[in-house]
Amino acid sequence: MIRRFHLLREKDETGKSGLGKITEGCIFSNGWVAMVWLTSVTSLSWYLSIEDVERIHGHNGATKVVFED
Repeated sequence: MIRRFHLLREKDETGKSGLGKITEGCIFSNGWVAMVWLTSVTSLSWYLSIEDVERIHGHNGATKVVFED
């Protein structure tokens, strides 16, 4: 089953990605994560796990993973 999520940023420490909903993503059944940035310069990123996404982009709790389903 594929699980959808987005990142919700409450504080933008770098000033690059903005606030609010900054990405959309999905977690595949094998744990891999695909994530699209909704910023003015967009990109597609792949990660081995949602835990990696949180470690890299969580900014010490300033950004949260919000599951959509």
